[in-house]
Parts: sequence; C-alpha cells; structure tokens
Amino acid sequence: MELRHLRYFNAVASTLSFSRAAELLHIAQPPLSRQIRQLEEMLGAELIDRESRPIALTMAGKFFYEQTVQLLARLEQIEEGTRRIADGGNRWFNVGFVPSAMYGLLPELIRRFRAGQPEIEVGFAELTTMEQVEALKSGRIDVGFGRLPINDPDIACETLVDEPLMAVFPLGHALLGKHSVSLAQLAGEKFILYPARPRPSYADQVLDIFASRGLRPDIVKEANEMQTAVGLVAAGVGVALVPASVRGLHRADVEYRPLSNKGIFSPVIMNCRASDRSRVLDQLRDMAGRIVQEHLAHQA
Repeated sequence: MELRHLRYFNAVASTLSFSRAAELLHIAQPPLSRQIRQLEEMLGAELIDRESRPIALTMAGKFFYEQTVQLLARLEQIEEGTRRIADGGNRWFNVGFVPSAMYGLLPELIRRFRAGQPEIEVGFAELTTMEQVEALKSGRIDVGFGRLPINDPDIACETLVDEPLMAVFPLGHALLGKHSVSLAQLAGEKFILYPARPRPSYADQVLDIFASRGLRPDIVKEANEMQTAVGLVAAGVGVALVPASVRGLHRADVEYRPLSNKGIFSPVIMNCRASDRSRVLDQLRDMAGRIVQEHLAHQA
C-alpha cells in the first residue's frame, strides 16, 4: 500500500464520486478506478459499493475512511512543520514523559516554555523512563521526564521534586476512618499495581518500597495505566499507591490518604543527553528550577 492509494481513496470517499475525485486529483477517471480496485485487493475488502446510486462506502470503507482522514491530516502537519523548520522559521524540541508526570509540575513547565519560545515547535511522546533512554540517544526526544533513576553515562538526570505517595481507596473503605495509613496496613489489603508492563517501571519502585520494610502487598490486579488502576480502585477491586499529584483528577468515587511512614516519595526526574549543551535545553532547565521553587514556596 502506498500513500497515493490513501489520497486517491480519500478523494473518492469525501466526494462519493469517481469523476469529481478525478477532477480534484487532476487525473483521468479510469486510472483512479484501477488504483481503488488495487487498494481493495491489497486490503482484501470492498470499500466502495459501486452498485449504489450515488456510490456509497461499505462498512469497511467507512472505517478505512475515518482512519485515513486522521492519518493524512497528521501527515500534512508533519510536512508543514518540516518545511517551517527547514526554512529556519521554527525549531523542533521533542519532550518525552511518563503519564503520571502530567499531573504535577510538567504541564505548567510546558505551558510556560511554549509561551516563552513561540518560534519552537514542541512535540510530545508518551514514553516510560526506560524507553526515554533509547529515544534520547537516537535523538527522537530532546528531554524526558520520568520517575526512575537511569544509570547510563550518556544520560544526565536531575531530580526536580520528590513527590509524596498517597494511598487511594474506594468510597466507604474502613481505612478512610484514619487520617493517615501505613504501608503495613496497605499490605493487608487487596492491592492494584501499575503499570503491568513494560518493566522496570513505577511498579517496581512501589514493590521496592514495600520490600525495604519487609512487606509484600497482596496484588490482585496489574493495570497498564494509572487511570485504569484508579478506576479499579473505585470499583472496589483493591487499593493502590499513587503520586500525590494524582489528586488533581478530582474523581468523586475515590478518596486519598497520606502515608504515616516517613520518606515515601516518587521522584520526578528530568533526563537529557549528557553531551547536550543547547541553549533551549538550558532555558527549559532554568524554567523547571524556578517552577519547583515556586511550588515549594507555595507549600511552605
């Protein structure tokens, strides 16, 4: 399958007319019809009901059209961004992040960074901490925000903040009668761990926290996403440990309690290439430091 097949089909599907689509594409109708037939043969599915008057999309055709519209729109954005960067009108800066970092300081950092650097195209990639290592080395991202320390001489890591962990419970849970709960109490509950994969991850960080105190949680379910884990808590499947910033979700079907154990944190770590001396990265690092200080002053 080639890009022209998608563009040809998109033209036919949007106009529901081979003749009109041929005019828009500046080609003759017979080769256009052959290309659509070729596409259908490659997919093994009929996309267009040619017996209908006017022609209509089959169910498979409707699905394929929805997907190609999104794909072609994204391709146009990539082409436009590439041209702007090549013309010197914009620079590209790609940010990798673990999802849980988006509930803390990172959104404010990105907002200010974009506002202060309008000439820079900022891209985003949701990556685990370990995936960020490869992405940084290959140049796919310029900076990453994760929660696990990276032991690699090519990667420079800076802890921005040590975020306290909190227990999350379903409504009506017996432990909600307490102002704080202990890890030992949580180890006695049905526990939901996330992410299930890939590993190592935040899940291993949580397991290490329990193990360092001689505890072993009763894991009844592993979820791939934090929001899925919190949803399972709301459903009464078990309890979980989450970074304190997750309270920003403002869910009405769960409640949070701080831990009575001291020093239970999950760090938010900024990762970059150790050899990177770019001005843009320095500006982002300085901005991150200011936001952290503002956050700490607000908490004081």
